[in-house]
Amino acid sequence: MSQAPLLLELFTEELPPKALKKLGQSFSDGISQSLKSQGLLSDTSVTTSFATPRRLAVHISDVLEKAPNRRAQEKLLPVSIALDAEGKATAPLLKKLAALGYPDVAITSLERQGSDKSETFYLSVDVEGVELSKGLQAAIEQTISKLPIPKVMRYQIAPGTPQVQDVEFVRPAHGLLALHGKELVSIKALGLTSSKTTLGHRFLSSGLIEVKHADEYATALKESGKVIASFDLRLEQMRAALIEASKGKQVLMPESLMEEVCSLVEWPVVYTCQFEEEFLAVPQECLILTMQTNQKYFAMTDANGKLSNQFLIVSNIQTETPEAIISGNERVVRPRLADAKFFYEQDRKKPLIERTALLSKVVYHNKLGTQLERTERVSKIASLIASQLKKHKPSIDVSLAERAAKLAKADLLTDMVGEFPELQGVMGRYYALNDKEHPDVAAACMEHYAPRFAGDLLPQTDTGTILALADKLETLVGIWGIGLSPTGEKDPFALRRHALGICRILLEKKLPLNICELIDTALTQFTQAEVKENAKTDVIHQFILDRLRAYLKDQSLDGKNYSTNEVESVVSQSPQLLDDVLQRLEAVRLFSGLDAAPVLAAANKRIGNILKKVDFEIPKLVDSKLLTLDAEKSLAKALEAIMPEVTRAFEQGNFTAALQAFATLRNDIDQFFNDVMVMDPDTALRNNRLALLSTLHSLMNKVADIGKLAA
Repeated sequence: MSQAPLLLELFTEELPPKALKKLGQSFSDGISQSLKSQGLLSDTSVTTSFATPRRLAVHISDVLEKAPNRRAQEKLLPVSIALDAEGKATAPLLKKLAALGYPDVAITSLERQGSDKSETFYLSVDVEGVELSKGLQAAIEQTISKLPIPKVMRYQIAPGTPQVQDVEFVRPAHGLLALHGKELVSIKALGLTSSKTTLGHRFLSSGLIEVKHADEYATALKESGKVIASFDLRLEQMRAALIEASKGKQVLMPESLMEEVCSLVEWPVVYTCQFEEEFLAVPQECLILTMQTNQKYFAMTDANGKLSNQFLIVSNIQTETPEAIISGNERVVRPRLADAKFFYEQDRKKPLIERTALLSKVVYHNKLGTQLERTERVSKIASLIASQLKKHKPSIDVSLAERAAKLAKADLLTDMVGEFPELQGVMGRYYALNDKEHPDVAAACMEHYAPRFAGDLLPQTDTGTILALADKLETLVGIWGIGLSPTGEKDPFALRRHALGICRILLEKKLPLNICELIDTALTQFTQAEVKENAKTDVIHQFILDRLRAYLKDQSLDGKNYSTNEVESVVSQSPQLLDDVLQRLEAVRLFSGLDAAPVLAAANKRIGNILKKVDFEIPKLVDSKLLTLDAEKSLAKALEAIMPEVTRAFEQGNFTAALQAFATLRNDIDQFFNDVMVMDPDTALRNNRLALLSTLHSLMNKVADIGKLAA
């Protein structure tokens, strides 16, 4: 079978920029997968995706002109249904064969598979390979129907003519290009018939561009059409151009903005603009956000992170005289910056504390009351947490935590946050500083949202840390209590993120706070009966531990990556204090390196399995008089010898020493299981041996369940 590269392009009006990258990848994946399933791709075929504001395209190397013939097997019916008592074909079998296009096939030619009641008839037939034109037609129809289109448009092809056709697609399509090597592949889609031509840049090229060979597509568009067809290549060229134009400044290039702008231009050109320095008096977060969100501009800062009054734009027009483009963009951004300046100046006229009472008019959730009621709950939780931590760190100021809690949500009522919700917390900090609040209170207004996302920094101040815990606990308990816990992928209130934030704060800041007590503290602040009934402490505790489990497995902590078994050995103990989890993990890691570790881990697992099967109460103490065999006497004596050492090391937080002390028991444990029958018919002996194993198991598991390390 001859093979050649395939090119398919769908030329459209401007596609939605936020969806372009996904549309482009889905288009190329859909075509490639469909052709592969039809046998039209070879083992060496490589798929390349193209996506610009006005086109979706795919190039696939080594595509067959016709798929090879193949032997196919069709499952028919169970023999018990296909044949009657006389061994003749039943009506259901004849109907099935006719539906498949083989009404005259002899029963004797059918294959039997299986045995007895499961024996089934199969039909093996030779299937002729599909031709590329038919295969590609099926591929494009199937792919278009499954594209992740955010909103479908309905439009007409050839309006005003007798052949008017209603079409639905993401945007009106105007061209269809399909080439196999240099040959046209005849297909139709969206009322269009395939050709060898396309169009280039809307302004920088003119007329149709003929693509003479599938491999020449990207080059032809670039040279004749002023279009960089590859989304990824266009993105990287844009990134390089921004860095070059910055002339040593730092360009703020969030990936979401980069991809959106890349979806707006086919020939990116970077120009430098500027705004009046007087706007720099406004908090730079406001200016940066308005430039990025409203105008799709790229702000620049100096080496210290201070905003420059210069910014960069990515234009779709290349010209030797860009003055009109530059001045036009400077003129457009000025009113936006003026609005930000106005909001900032107006907001500062009213102190945050005066806005707090107005939170009574803002509904938090119809089952949980207003933002003011929520603020009062968070304030009480923060006060209790601060009081608890003060026992360990006397410098903590409880009054600062209470004050920060009262002010933290007040910026929701400011004009700036009303315009830019993303700035909540950030503006609270600025306004608190303007009101001469304590610096830690101001910081907490912003820090209590942290961590906002994976890898985000934790709160830096004690007050911010306390308020972050209080805020997340109140949200988690309250939302869970009204029956809105996460289900599957749905988590509209980001409870997983809140739970992970609690884990990270307790873990990384080594706070000696009991999780269950924290949950109970939050729960007592709610008056709603539904919350008190549904928000079960043990359930929420396990939910938090699930986030901890995932976090410990995915992250590098203190420069170390811990295995699933190591994490499970610690988290399966359902710890209520997380401040020493990392030390326990490190102790488990070092214990795993001991020669005796595999034997001890297997023994601990075995002991655990034995104890799980016991359905009666095991004695608390071992009776030395009932130790009859040398092996159990030896184990009891060795256990008694190391018990003070293990207990002392554990109490001192030396988990490594506590675990490694068990290495001396290796031979005694081995001998015990070789010589001793635990479940002895003599009840007294059996119970005493269980008591010995229970004592050993309990001591071994003080740091972690090392049985989880067993293969």
